Amino acid sequence: METKHRVLIVDDHTLFRAGLKALLLQNPELEVVGEAGDGRDAIRCVVELKPDLVLMDITMPGMNGIEAVTEIKRRNPEVRVLVMTLHTAEDYIHASLKAGADGYILKDATQDEFRVAMRSVLIGKTYLSIDVSAKVVSGYLGGGKSTGTSSVYDTLTHREREVLKLIAEGKMNKTIADYLNLSVKTVEKHRSNLMSKLNVHNAAGLTVYAIENGLLVM
Repeated sequence: METKHRVLIVDDHTLFRAGLKALLLQNPELEVVGEAGDGRDAIRCVVELKPDLVLMDITMPGMNGIEAVTEIKRRNPEVRVLVMTLHTAEDYIHASLKAGADGYILKDATQDEFRVAMRSVLIGKTYLSIDVSAKVVSGYLGGGKSTGTSSVYDTLTHREREVLKLIAEGKMNKTIADYLNLSVKTVEKHRSNLMSKLNVHNAAGLTVYAIENGLLVM
């Protein structure tokens, strides 16, 4: 019997994971070895379960999918990652590919396209969803340059992204400090750095930025 491809599903929606798992179980070449609901759990599962393929959502609480892909590829470059998302903006696609994703497909894709995407990624090819590839290829082949805030987002540290997300969720400095085990003064410094880097002047501006970049689940 041929060895099955081991698959890890990463998405913060339980029903979506269940539906995806049911679909995958119809394929005798695949074996679902685990599920994760956020980026940090995904990294742990990759280490413990050693999947061949990770199906990765982008917008999740805590560590988002793009950050998780970066860390997974750093630790286990041989693992193939197919991003599955509703986001069609070029910023998300460029950021995912830059992080090391091997494919990018929309959640409303047909089952046939989904099968093609998985098969392509598993044999070492890069797959872009039919609905987004046309508008992405020219910019990506041109150096991955895009307008807007994605390049600024790349300059944020992991800690700054954590603070940004908590600010956008309405958390006060003291609460953020307790949650991240930091001093209030350090949180204030991160807040100041974020406003400077993102060229915004208040928490409302930070919240808008977080929503636009998929850091805040609405």
